[in-house]
Amino acid sequence: MNWYQISNESDVPSPAMLVFPDRIRENIRRMIAVAGSPQRLRPHVKTHKLPQVIKMQLEAGISRFKCATIREAQMVAEAGGADILMSYPLYGPALGQLFQLMDKYAGVQFSAIVDNARHAQWLEAAAQEHGRPLAAFLDLDVGMERTGIKPGPEALDLYRSMARSPWLQPRGLHVYDGHLHIPDRAEREKACDACFAPVAEMIQALKADGLPPEELVCGGSPTFPLHARYPERTLSPGTTLLWDARYASQFRDMDFLHAAVAFTRAVSKPGKGKLCLDLGHKAIGSEMQSPRAAFFGIPKYELAVHSEEHMVLAFAGVENYEVGDCLYAIPTHICPTMALHGQVWVVEGNRAIEQWPVVARERAVEI
Repeated sequence: MNWYQISNESDVPSPAMLVFPDRIRENIRRMIAVAGSPQRLRPHVKTHKLPQVIKMQLEAGISRFKCATIREAQMVAEAGGADILMSYPLYGPALGQLFQLMDKYAGVQFSAIVDNARHAQWLEAAAQEHGRPLAAFLDLDVGMERTGIKPGPEALDLYRSMARSPWLQPRGLHVYDGHLHIPDRAEREKACDACFAPVAEMIQALKADGLPPEELVCGGSPTFPLHARYPERTLSPGTTLLWDARYASQFRDMDFLHAAVAFTRAVSKPGKGKLCLDLGHKAIGSEMQSPRAAFFGIPKYELAVHSEEHMVLAFAGVENYEVGDCLYAIPTHICPTMALHGQVWVVEGNRAIEQWPVVARERAVEI
């Protein structure tokens, strides 16, 4: 039996996600090997959203994490994480919720990001209202053009103003280069270094001002091994914990194991050469162009239809499949796929043994 198959298929409703703890632990080990030590890692939790995976990382010596939502941060704090960076800008009720977390988990270091003066003023006001300073990282835009301020004079002035504030405590710089999806490692390395060059200039200017950044939180999964060459940088991979089909095909220089598999059934044979599965938009990340999954046993297919509940594949060899057959696939993009499932099935020894709630997929927060 192949590693991804389960012997008790009849016990598992489809569609479902299967997770493999032994492979996750091996990915954690490989992450630490790339980083050189667990202390250099600040993994993003948005990929998995599971407290059990946080605990695996804690057991391996990783204590710092990066989160996108308040619910993710709450999950990490409940699991025992010591240092949590909110890498998504906090506005509205999320600001007050962060301070509630700070009050409830007094032993945990929480930090926010800031990329403009107006946001910094709101963070200051919230900190003053709650009577406690807020740690913050300056979010730098090095090419993603999503959040962040461009490295340069304006960014320097913003960091200096944070340092002057009695209510903000600048901890360092957040440098996310998620736009770098260059398959060739040498070219990706050049691009990564070019993106970081203005950041390096800014760091020197801050040091000259007596404001050396305490921490440099750098990169995502594609640039993880590239930033690892510089010991002063903290590393923030996320997808490396579960790995997906997109990154496996794009970044062949990165050696991680697939640790999450989509489990689906054939529900119809709608026409010659076509097979309909119960793997619709509600079960697998669908923001990417086709293919949206890599199927074991089906090396090449066309996505004929993809709707809420259905995925129709057209491929040679459909005659080898019958309605009711189980199929397995690696999602193209694992992060949004995990967020679509309320529970995942845990597989050990080729058997689905229990379910884990995907705790941090929820947006509602009760603190």
